[in-house]
Amino acid sequence: MVPDIQARIVEAVNALRGQHRYVFTTGGIGPTHDDITADAIAAAFGVEISENERALQILEARYADVDTEFTEARRRMARIPHGASLIRNPVSGAPGFQMGNVFTLAGVPKIVEGMLGDIGHRLETGVVVSSVTIQAGGLREGDLAEQLAGLAGNYPDLSLGSYPWFRTVQDHGVALVARGTDRDRLLHVADDLERLVRDLGGCPERVEGDARTESAA
Repeated sequence: MVPDIQARIVEAVNALRGQHRYVFTTGGIGPTHDDITADAIAAAFGVEISENERALQILEARYADVDTEFTEARRRMARIPHGASLIRNPVSGAPGFQMGNVFTLAGVPKIVEGMLGDIGHRLETGVVVSSVTIQAGGLREGDLAEQLAGLAGNYPDLSLGSYPWFRTVQDHGVALVARGTDRDRLLHVADDLERLVRDLGGCPERVEGDARTESAA
């Protein structure tokens, strides 16, 4: 949390953007006098700030659609640091912006959620990690710990883990999860995990029936 003091915001932004790949700020880009984040971001990057023509068009259209006066205070939300790219706001219209590796968003959680839809494609991602889950109802971790360790030794390139659940005496078991970057290897280990569960008298269930992808930065 940073107070509404420009020097403090500039200090925080410059420190964080140099230490991290991405920085996200929320709040302080509204129409009131204490909404100073845009000015602070401009100061942090050493650029000017003024009305952005595209942002102004978006705001004018938005307030016309809702039959609301587009006041000078609301017009302040069109002020964008020079060189920044706009971030679409499908909830309330007023755009955020990206300056270098810093993403400046609104403060209302629902609006932040909407703005994130225009950010994902801008981020660099790492290697895609896939996972497959085999649920073993009725079994306990102790029933398969030794065999699972042996199986993990056969797949040093994958990560294998067990996660027990216990909802009721009748509804309990262990979820066996394998993660890795090689989809074919995951499908092979999934077959071995199912075989392991059957050998212990269980009935394996492959969640979603296939490997599923996860994001890894």
